[in-house]
Amino acid sequence: MELHTPTSRRVLVARPRGYCAGVDRAVVAVEKALEQYGAPIYVRKQIVHNTHVVKTLEAKGAIFVEETEEVPEGEIVVFSAHGVSPAVHAEAEQRALRTIDATCPLVTKVHNEAKRFAGQDYDILLIGHEGHEEVEGTSGEAPDHIKLVDGLDAVDQVEVRDPGKLVWLSQTTLSVDETNETVARLKQRFPALIDPPSDDICYATQNRQVAVKEIAAESELVIVVGSDNSSNSKRLVEVAKEHGAAAAYLVDNATFIHDEWLDGVTTVGVTSGASVPEELVEEVLARLASHGFDDVTEVESVQEKVRFALPHELRKDLRVS
Repeated sequence: MELHTPTSRRVLVARPRGYCAGVDRAVVAVEKALEQYGAPIYVRKQIVHNTHVVKTLEAKGAIFVEETEEVPEGEIVVFSAHGVSPAVHAEAEQRALRTIDATCPLVTKVHNEAKRFAGQDYDILLIGHEGHEEVEGTSGEAPDHIKLVDGLDAVDQVEVRDPGKLVWLSQTTLSVDETNETVARLKQRFPALIDPPSDDICYATQNRQVAVKEIAAESELVIVVGSDNSSNSKRLVEVAKEHGAAAAYLVDNATFIHDEWLDGVTTVGVTSGASVPEELVEEVLARLASHGFDDVTEVESVQEKVRFALPHELRKDLRVS
């Protein structure tokens, strides 16, 4: 990377950033459903954790509800990328709802692991944040076998039936480093604890954390574009602070940036969470350019080429038409 004089004001933009394959699939699923079936299309919870995306889809005719019971009988409901429990599927069936399951395939993988290990009578230590939709969906797959471990501080409170028959799983959007620390602490308590067959933290979460580490090492300030209820976006702020940035902030959009954050700063790092459309990053870059940060370099840490097919319920009807 070329050298800059102390008086230059530059921006390092992380790549990869923004939409992951699971988010793109979920958002497109709602858009295609609106085109195919017409408004309204109901969506249980936020399709992805981003305020801008939700408002954009609402303007096109999507209606977001908290629970399936709010959807009129016989209507179409889309389940969000975070996944739902079997109880939610059952309720939708009882209400004769037509469902489109936009659960991210990587979340579905964790659900399947939970069912498999529960079927073998393992206790499952699920590392994740209490109340998060993904955690609720995964826990619902095997409620009698899953014990939630919400971070390092919760490790000492975990109680299990058989310390010799344990496996851990995790929410897909956690901090990689923090999860590794939690697993290490759990293994100190439970030496027989086994790992899942493959890493549960999704490729996009890991890649965005690797990328933000790289720009944070050279930035006094890191701006993460993302909504406050986005777990992976909040983790990016934490990772940036842990890897060199003197300050890091989460902003929903460019209007949330405070001018005083930029005082005395020569290098700003910019990235975005996995549910953030690129237009919001472009608005942040324009805001920074208006303050003299017009030297923009994209720093690519890893290439992403993952794509997921649309939910099968939608693909079937799209083929017919």
